[in-house]
Amino acid sequence: MIVASILLILVAAVLLVAGLADGSSILLVVSIAASLLAAVALVVGARQAAATRAAAERSQSEADRGCGRADRQPGGFMLPGQPVPPPIDHGGTGWRQPPGPPVVVSELVVDDEPAAQTVSPVEAARLAQLDRAVWVVDAHPRYHLAGCARLLGEPEPLPVAEAIDLGFTPCSHCAPVAALLIEEGRIASGGAGA
Repeated sequence: MIVASILLILVAAVLLVAGLADGSSILLVVSIAASLLAAVALVVGARQAAATRAAAERSQSEADRGCGRADRQPGGFMLPGQPVPPPIDHGGTGWRQPPGPPVVVSELVVDDEPAAQTVSPVEAARLAQLDRAVWVVDAHPRYHLAGCARLLGEPEPLPVAEAIDLGFTPCSHCAPVAALLIEEGRIASGGAGA
């Protein structure tokens, strides 16, 4: 649009000179009309350029806010595979996780359910190979030893490997992981010595 306005200004100037030289009022009127069109084209072109510039600045600021300037390379590009930190809450209607380590929500305790016993990956692998029975109750997330005081409701026996596959976790009160692994170790060592 700016180029069109420059061309219209040149046409208006030529028509003005020709109209003055010839004494033609029609050329003078057309020169004024061409000048007005040039002004309109100039204003429209300037607004388009300003809108384009504002959109580019807005997208750049959103990219900086979403990606974090500290994580950007000097050229302004993210490295492939580089994690993008989550956006920070700026007082909007929805809350988002701030940068840094994730917030860990503690496990939900149902009724008077005991906490889960901590199990290492090695212990979990060994437990998955056992066919020893543990006790579970429907709608409760823990598995227990037979004499556990926290075993309430209508318990039913289940092999420990199956209980783990179904998503049950060990009760911290009766500590079935330690008891089952110790018992399995005694059976294995007793069987090896015989």
